[in-house]
Order: sequence, then structure tokens, then C-alpha cells
Amino acid sequence: MARVEAIYLFPVRGGAPSRRPSAHAVAGLGLDGDHHQAQPSLFGLCEKPENQLTLIEGEALDRLRPPLPPGASRRNLVTRGVPLNDLVGRTFRIGAMRARGLELCDPCLHLEEMTRPGVLRALVNRGGLRAEILETGTVNEGDTIEVE
Repeated sequence: MARVEAIYLFPVRGGAPSRRPSAHAVAGLGLDGDHHQAQPSLFGLCEKPENQLTLIEGEALDRLRPPLPPGASRRNLVTRGVPLNDLVGRTFRIGAMRARGLELCDPCLHLEEMTRPGVLRALVNRGGLRAEILETGTVNEGDTIEVE
């Protein structure tokens, strides 16, 4: 069964991850308490939709040797049992939240600089998914992921 294994927020850009048992996802804005959360303005949202939510497969992290410390992948949700690459262009539900997969979240040099050499290469095509939050709701560790 596809599920959420862990939830991480990053209150400060480049700062340490904060593991949470749940997170409030706000449509069009992002996760409450995450540095990527957009602030509404008179001209719309100031954050890019692809930064609202990031996910990575726990199975991809399992393949890393040595493993990364918890939260070091810099993704908001660690999932298990769902091939995230297949969710590009598709909508899905996690708990009360509804989202749409926008694009792959390929690893970048910044991730490798914050972790260790070789992480970039090891996560190519397995770096996760960037998603837009379509419906507000709470996401909890253990919630199932249902593809629409």
C-alpha cells in the first residue's frame, strides 16, 4: 500500500530539517512552516507551484550507501510503495490533501554539497517529485496515497 513514511519541514532555507508527525498543506501556497510556503499578495502567489511540495521514495533512499541521515534528501515527504515518476501530470490524494505531480525533482549540486559526493549521481531519475497543492488538508505520517 502506498503511504507517507515521514514528513519534513525546512523552516529556514538551507537549515536543518524538522520531522513532524503531520503537516498542514495549503492549496496554492505550500506546507505551513516550510520556507517554500508562498505568501498571498495582491498579484497572486509569489512562490512557484513546483516548490509547494516535494516527495521522494523511501525505496530510492534505501539504495544509498551509506544511507543519508533522516531528512537529508531535502524533500518534504518520504513515501513508500508508489513510483513517484509515474505521478507527473497526475492528481493524487494524501490524507485530506489533493495534489498534482508537476515534474521530477532531480537532485542538484546543492543537495550533494549539503550531503556528500555521489548523492547526485545515485539519485538521478530517482530524486522524487515536485507537486502543486490543489486542495487544503492535513497530511499525516502513515496516510495512504491514492492516485486518481
